[in-house]
Amino acid sequence: MSTLLAFVPVAALLTITPGAATAMVVRNAARGGRRHALACTVGNEVGVIAWALLAAIGVAAIVATSAAVFAVVKLVGAGVLILIGIQSLRGHRAREQPARPTKHALRDGVLTSLTNPKLAVFYVALFPQFVPAGEPVLPYALAMAGLLALFDLVWYSTLALAVTRARKAFVEGPWGRRVERATGAVLIALGIRLVLERR
Repeated sequence: MSTLLAFVPVAALLTITPGAATAMVVRNAARGGRRHALACTVGNEVGVIAWALLAAIGVAAIVATSAAVFAVVKLVGAGVLILIGIQSLRGHRAREQPARPTKHALRDGVLTSLTNPKLAVFYVALFPQFVPAGEPVLPYALAMAGLLALFDLVWYSTLALAVTRARKAFVEGPWGRRVERATGAVLIALGIRLVLERR
């Protein structure tokens, strides 16, 4: 219990730090409302918990320590962000088509999380500091991933609510295209930054 309490401020800080997940939730809230934003958030947490499992069995360590594997995951992640960003920039054309199913928002969250090599580094570098010596890694990794997922759900749900309310006033008019293009530009910038970063 003391270990989890010590991890609480770390989880809170990680949750509120803006990044690809934040931009993706805002994008889905702007496009499809709270349901899409929640689906995207759930998808992101699936990836977070998956990385916890991969860390427990040693796969995350391979990603974090192997330059080649890290580079591959990084390039795939950057490609995902840039592709979704381009789709957002072309969002006004998408509005002429049938509404996107909620499962697409879920997929966006899963892909963004699973292709983020920084999560592998995070689990390998930070999580061991919160696992008592001699204790099994898996229970602690899952407990901390669950705590992080809980914080994410609360924070992103609040963010989605704010965006959805703003959407009713602004996004359904010409501001809609601007918001979607802005989030698209952010995602593309994050993808490019991911490519350029060495670690």
